[in-house]
Amino acid sequence: MKRLLVWFLVFLSLACKETTSPVDLPAPEKNTYTTDTLQLSEARYYDKVLGALVGSAIGDAMGASTEMWHRKDIQLKYGYINTLTPAVRQQSPEGTWGHNLNAGATTDDTRWKYTMVKYLSENEGNLTADRFADFITSYYSTLTRTISDGKKVPDTDFLDTQIEKIDWIKEWARVSMAYQESPEAYLKAMNRFYGGEMSCAGQLYTPMFGLITETPEAAYELAYEHSLFDLGYAKDISALVSAMTHMALRTQDIDSIINTTTFVDPLGYQDSRLVGRIAYQMADASVKTILQIKQRSLPDSLTTKDSLLYKIPSGFQGNQKEWMRQEMAYAFLEEHKKAIPFHSGEIYQILITALKYGEGDFEKTLQFIVNYGRDNDTVAAVAGMILGAKDGYSRLPVSLRAQALKVNKENMGIDLEALAREITEKKYPNSVKP
Repeated sequence: MKRLLVWFLVFLSLACKETTSPVDLPAPEKNTYTTDTLQLSEARYYDKVLGALVGSAIGDAMGASTEMWHRKDIQLKYGYINTLTPAVRQQSPEGTWGHNLNAGATTDDTRWKYTMVKYLSENEGNLTADRFADFITSYYSTLTRTISDGKKVPDTDFLDTQIEKIDWIKEWARVSMAYQESPEAYLKAMNRFYGGEMSCAGQLYTPMFGLITETPEAAYELAYEHSLFDLGYAKDISALVSAMTHMALRTQDIDSIINTTTFVDPLGYQDSRLVGRIAYQMADASVKTILQIKQRSLPDSLTTKDSLLYKIPSGFQGNQKEWMRQEMAYAFLEEHKKAIPFHSGEIYQILITALKYGEGDFEKTLQFIVNYGRDNDTVAAVAGMILGAKDGYSRLPVSLRAQALKVNKENMGIDLEALAREITEKKYPNSVKP
């Protein structure tokens, strides 16, 4: 019996002996989306940074009067918007900080660009999530002290102004303070940020990181680290719009900018179990839909029913077939809309659809976005920053860029040229100033 057991063990060891194969196929190497670091002259860089800031402000201002509207309501009151309209609306913390402001007035989208320039300057070379949380908390703390310092009763108008500023930043401050406190406190605060919705929080400010980084991957990673207020795949989207903004500094090809979603994925979202990369799927659906719409054969004449459906709004400068195609694109977006207009996924889907539909044209793209409605000022601000970075200030529409600069400086208190210089001087610290 013992001999039998020995032979069995010998047989088992031989049977289980590890074998090796001479075949060793290598895994594919993942390349970066670009092969070099960003190289622009100081003058060209300044022009592109100013273009990004002004382009974003133009988009914000174009949508300010109709933010959250349905497109049919926009057509009823304004026809087809193709310029800056007066911001006839009630003031609000996230919107305009004044009732019924001049054409060119902006909202929180532009305030965030100003805020980010100050953050970038104050924390140059040390941009981290901890620093960002502290920066927001400090701003909130400063505001609260202005209404509580001293024994003097504050002026009522001053109090109204400060309270509105506090109302704007307090949601963000709640999360920032919790982030500094503990992981548990942060999770609780983050999951109730604006009701726990997957909001477009990061997209308000992360495109700015694309202007100061050297590669699209670096732009993505820096933005992702700062996406403290985003849930789920909204963090991926916030990082992608940063990478897209960076790509816009490099190329005039709109498809190369859109394809950032395909090729820039440092964290491996595409490997996600069951669902893959949601941002890529949305972008792919948008691109395919626009290609199909533009290749579709359309009738030369319309039925009575279709004439009502595809009625050209006053102010639209294209022909009947062009409006039909635009309405088809709008129908696609409406089919995929989310429960709330400022959902990060909806913002991104409209953005990609508009960039593809507009084929890189600044005015055509922003008009497409603004006249669709929903959270149009935020989408247009992101698109305006990307296209402004692509074209530079020198190639933006003259009347729009001049009005955006003037109104923001004189009425909103935001000097976009000064902000662009501030960023440029950090990028080129050793340049000779006149």
